Amino acid sequence: MSEILSVTDLKRVYGRGAAATRALDGVSLTLNAGEFVGVMGPSGSGKTTLLNCVSTIDRPTSGSIVIDGRELTGLKGRALAKFRRERLGFIFQDCNLLDTLTAFENIALSLSIVGAPAREIPGRVREMARLLGIEDCLNQYPYQMSGGQQQRCAAARAVVTRPSLVLADEPTGALDSKSARLLLERLEELNREMGATILMVTHDAFTASCCQRVVFLQDGRIFLELRRGELDRRAFFQRIIRVVSEMGGEMADVW
Repeated sequence: MSEILSVTDLKRVYGRGAAATRALDGVSLTLNAGEFVGVMGPSGSGKTTLLNCVSTIDRPTSGSIVIDGRELTGLKGRALAKFRRERLGFIFQDCNLLDTLTAFENIALSLSIVGAPAREIPGRVREMARLLGIEDCLNQYPYQMSGGQQQRCAAARAVVTRPSLVLADEPTGALDSKSARLLLERLEELNREMGATILMVTHDAFTASCCQRVVFLQDGRIFLELRRGELDRRAFFQRIIRVVSEMGGEMADVW
């Protein structure tokens, strides 16, 4: 199985001297093609900083980030923007859909930006909408859609370009429990059916239990890693809860 992401001895320090804060303090992590990996940890653990560095939103102080064989820390300007546009997909807590475009147009825009042939766009948009269960919403504007439908539209927009890596930042954070479950089911389906490689930051044990592997951060370092293996989701959820309790954190949801 090919390696999609390799993070090696990643450090991110904010400030200088006595006021310096080590948000990341030597994190190393790999993701293989087709993996669905969660990152958990208490506030200030470094999980958002890790995602920001991998997504090229933030630049690490030191260390290496390689995605699909390309070292990112040396990329700048247009080369960095091109890599981000073509190789990465983003799902944020706030959907960030364009209000003046329909769901179809929001999804299609991602394909247009990466230069997909015009004749292929309608079919690819509809296929992605089918996988995410939003076929009936394609002609609707964001304000006409529920929060869950908007987030599934955002997921479609992120994955339709077939990026090397999808980065999800608290994707269920603004959703009610029913919408969150549906989104997670669809993300699992994208991972299973399309082989999408997903790295997801979450504070929620239920959300993390849909992953194949969960990495726990504490004080900028990896505290522990859990693999789901042959466990069913309920059993994996219970293991995650035990680790969260051991770390002294709080869970946002119960089964």
